[in-house]
Amino acid sequence: MSREPEDSEAEEPPLFDFALDPPLEPQVAGRFQDLAPRLMTAVVLAAVGGVAIWIGGLWFVALISLAVGLMLWELATMLRCGPKRARLMAGLGGGGLFLANLLPIGFGLPILMLVPMAGVAFLHRHRRIMVGFSAAIVLAGLSLTQHLTQFGLLWMLWLIAVVVMSDVAGYFAGRMLGGPKFWPRVSPKKTWSGTIAGWIGAALVGLVWAVWLDAGWETIGISVALAMMAQMGDIAESAVKRKVGVKDSSNLLPGHGGLFDRFDAMLGAALMLLVIESISEFPPVPGVG
Repeated sequence: MSREPEDSEAEEPPLFDFALDPPLEPQVAGRFQDLAPRLMTAVVLAAVGGVAIWIGGLWFVALISLAVGLMLWELATMLRCGPKRARLMAGLGGGGLFLANLLPIGFGLPILMLVPMAGVAFLHRHRRIMVGFSAAIVLAGLSLTQHLTQFGLLWMLWLIAVVVMSDVAGYFAGRMLGGPKFWPRVSPKKTWSGTIAGWIGAALVGLVWAVWLDAGWETIGISVALAMMAQMGDIAESAVKRKVGVKDSSNLLPGHGGLFDRFDAMLGAALMLLVIESISEFPPVPGVG
């Protein structure tokens, strides 16, 4: 006698199964207690970065190379490579990026790829994390230096504005609106309300630049895509920290943790921009679709 197949829907988890974050409570100070040190650090970073961007050239390349070296040191330290190997990764990545910007790109790329290759030799555990993230860090650094060189100050400011607006809009919307969490096991503080607010903020930046510089309307979509990738960069770094059991990548930046904590979103956006500028017309041309 045949049996009817059992209904599997009862065993299947719901399509949308969200943990909820409560909206802002009257105790506003508790929700924003980390805002003051974050703002102070952000002001200092903005001042240093702004001067380097304005001067451009090797000064900007040197600043990005230093940041890349420090982030590789943080990554290697989190993965417990040991102090000497962490310093070697920092020197190899930062020095390699600076040298890669002095050479034709065909000669510079092999130098950059020495960084993940060295990571394979240094680690017996977490090799995939080291290879993937070290390659992403140096390529994102190359993307930033090339972006300023090829497209100038205003488009560099656009990239920064997209990432900052996405972060700021997400920070305030997430804390004020609360709601379903994005991925609580990896990033407990991120909510869907903050995530979507980040997309809207990036779209507004894209709209301003499209009108201001008479660029194509695709600038809006590209800005949203960069914001999405910036959020993925943030989440990916959070996943690494959870994997290795650390709260921050380092304590270099008060209120932010380490450089990797502060610039994980920029790394994601810079990688996305590297792809966009390789496969499509940039800046977007009005009327071209």
